[in-house]
Amino acid sequence: MRKKIIIVSFIAVLVFGFTYFVYSQNERKKRNELYRQLELFSDGLSLVEAEFVDEPKSRDLIYGALKGMLSSLDSYSEFLDPESRKELEVGTEGEFGGLGIEITIKDELLTVMTPIEDTPAWKAGLKSGDRIVKINAEVTRNITASEAVKKLRGKPGTEVALTILREDKSGAQGRFFEVKITRDIIKVKDIKNTSILEDNIGYIRLVEFRKNTPADLDTALAQLKKSGMNGLILDLRNNPGGLLDVAVKTVDRFIPTGKVVVSTKGRLAAQNMEYKSANGAKYLDIPMVLIVNEGSASGSEIVAGALQDYKRAVLIGTKTFGKGAVQSVLPLSDGSALKLTTSKWFTPGGRLIHTQGIVPDIVVEADKSPSGDGPDFSAGPADVERVFETLKEKAQGAEKEQPKNKEFDYKKDNQIVRAIDIIKGIKVYKTLQP
Repeated sequence: MRKKIIIVSFIAVLVFGFTYFVYSQNERKKRNELYRQLELFSDGLSLVEAEFVDEPKSRDLIYGALKGMLSSLDSYSEFLDPESRKELEVGTEGEFGGLGIEITIKDELLTVMTPIEDTPAWKAGLKSGDRIVKINAEVTRNITASEAVKKLRGKPGTEVALTILREDKSGAQGRFFEVKITRDIIKVKDIKNTSILEDNIGYIRLVEFRKNTPADLDTALAQLKKSGMNGLILDLRNNPGGLLDVAVKTVDRFIPTGKVVVSTKGRLAAQNMEYKSANGAKYLDIPMVLIVNEGSASGSEIVAGALQDYKRAVLIGTKTFGKGAVQSVLPLSDGSALKLTTSKWFTPGGRLIHTQGIVPDIVVEADKSPSGDGPDFSAGPADVERVFETLKEKAQGAEKEQPKNKEFDYKKDNQIVRAIDIIKGIKVYKTLQP
């Protein structure tokens, strides 16, 4: 028996030792490869400093290298110089001079994620998915999101000319047009509209998830309840997201306490987290419909995915944007920073939000606007080369501006009308239950 124990122990030590040896060898190989790549970078930097026709600034070279490194990872990671980092901080405060659009880089093109309601961009008719191919006379090819923000923001009252490519659903065809927009102070409101519609159905248009949203939402819900609300439409169309904890708190109002609202998964164990509802169930039983569209992103997709997975609300509209990557802003010693994707969001049912979006239970397309005489652009989806070739051929692009976004009138909004019908049906169904 003692001999058997010794043999087993010896085998265990041997296996552990071999595993550790293999692991150490792999780690050593990784380190050696990293050192070789750093030596390559150092050699290249030295050659540029020694041989370039003009004497380069070391900071510009390092910043350029960091910019290239981050942009090679994905569409959302980027290097922020000190000025760009300050611009990012301004964007989270809720008031700034600009156009009123959330932008991102998608398929290598500067893309409108959503126009913020009642801002200059929204009034000018910009839509989610529009490609900004020129800012004033400058082509936006290879621009980063932070660089674009600098160009779009400016002194209130000044004008900026945008050349827009608006594609069809497949991205295979589209039209160029130019729109001139006057900058203004952008004051972001969390809740745009609170109304009692027909049949005592409450309606809340939630524009963004910011610090005051939970309190504002409670006030709006209490107001509707006092007015006799017996059904709720929560409109998240063109809501680009905002603060993660606020999106979670929004779901709190409609599901029981202790339920997972969203989880994050990354490469490191510390990045795997679950966010659960707390102090929930205030409006647990009220029939509910959520409206989303391609401009619903990030926090909106967290809310939509959670309420859909728990079958707490019927989701209608069109597929959401698919922005479910978590960016961490990691400061550097000189005031610059790395905006780095560190994890991705998953719904309570385990669905990946990033690039996939949330598909409604019932797809209801929005009313179509007139689209002109025909396409200026015809190629494969997100064919970047063809986009800029066509833009160059057209020189100035089309002069005719697109129809402006309209003011709120729920009876002319087919998605809201459909949501009302669904809630009416749910209420009738409940009365038929024994």
